[in-house]
Amino acid sequence: MVDIARRAGVTKSAVSFALNGRPGVSEATRARVLAIADELGWQPNSAARALSDGRAGAFGLVVDRPARSLGAEPFFMQLVSGIQDELSGDGVSLLFTVVSGAGVETAAYRAWWAQRKVDGVFLVDLRVDDPRVRALEEMRMPAVVIGSPADSGSLPAVWSDEAAGVRAAVAHLADLGHRSIAHVTGPAGLRHSVIRAEAFTAAVAERGVTGWNVEADYSGEQGFAVTRALLEGAERPTAILYDNDVMAVSGLSAAQSLGVRVPEDVSLVAWDDSPLCELVRPALTALRRDIAAYGALAARQLRDAAGGRAVRHRQAPDPTLIVRGSTAAPARDGAAR
Repeated sequence: MVDIARRAGVTKSAVSFALNGRPGVSEATRARVLAIADELGWQPNSAARALSDGRAGAFGLVVDRPARSLGAEPFFMQLVSGIQDELSGDGVSLLFTVVSGAGVETAAYRAWWAQRKVDGVFLVDLRVDDPRVRALEEMRMPAVVIGSPADSGSLPAVWSDEAAGVRAAVAHLADLGHRSIAHVTGPAGLRHSVIRAEAFTAAVAERGVTGWNVEADYSGEQGFAVTRALLEGAERPTAILYDNDVMAVSGLSAAQSLGVRVPEDVSLVAWDDSPLCELVRPALTALRRDIAAYGALAARQLRDAAGGRAVRHRQAPDPTLIVRGSTAAPARDGAAR
C-alpha cells in the first residue's frame, strides 16, 4: 500500500479506500490506484481481510464419498462447475474436500469456521435425521442444503422434486406396457434415496404394476452386479430405473454380457442425464436436470445467507424425461419370469 501510495501521489488511507471499494476518494483517483495496483501485481491478503472485515472470501463443500467413485460421477462435477461459475464473478473461492464419515465432515466444518477459512458451506447428500444439520445450526454457520427441505431444519434448501422425476419415469414405462419394473436406488440412508424409493412404490401401485427397490451405492461395480442379479433372478423385470447414470451405464453392460437385449428384453432409464447416457449404444433414456444451474442457484443462496440476508427454500425446475433408444415396449417373449 505504501508503494502504491507513493506511485499514485496519495495517502495510504486513500489507497485503502480505493482498493476496498469504499467512498472517500474520487473515481479518477480510484482508477489510478487500481491501475497501479494491477501493474505491481497486488493481490488482497485473505487472512488480513478476514481480520479487518470478518470475511474469508471462500465457501466450503465437503463430500463424504469415496474419491474414486466421486470422480466418475458427472453429477458432482457439474454441480461444482455451476457453483464455481457463479462465485468466480465475485472473486469468491470454493474450498472443496472429500472425507470419509459424517463425524470427520462435521469436524471439518468446525475447523473451517473456527479458523475463518470460509464464510459458509454447502451441505450435500442430506441424510434422514441428519446430525450435520444440528451441528451447523449450533455453530450458527451460514449454510445451504442442496437437497430436500424435509430434513434441513432451519437451514435453507435448494431442491428439485425427486418424486416428480420418478413418477415421470414410471409413467413412461407403464405406458409402453411394462408390468414388472425394478428400481436400483442409492444408499438407503440418504434423504433423496428415501424420497425416490417411496415415490416409486406409490407410482407402481397406482399404475397396477409390479415393482421393487434394490439398494446400491452409485458405483459402476454395484450397478453391474445388481443388474446381473436382477436379470438372472426368478422374476426378471422388463424395465429398470437407476438412481444415477454410472449405474445405468454399467447395467447396460451387464445386460449385454448376458445376451439380454436392450430395449427388446429390458428397458433402462437413468438419473441424471449426462454425456455418458449418449455415448453408449443404445443411448439411455434419462431424467434430466440443469445441474450446473442448480449449483449456481445454491451459490446465490449461500452468498445471500453469508451476507446476513434472509434466505428461504428455493425449488429448481422438475426433472424432465429424455427418451432415447434404451426404452421400448417389452417383447412378447420378454415377460417377467
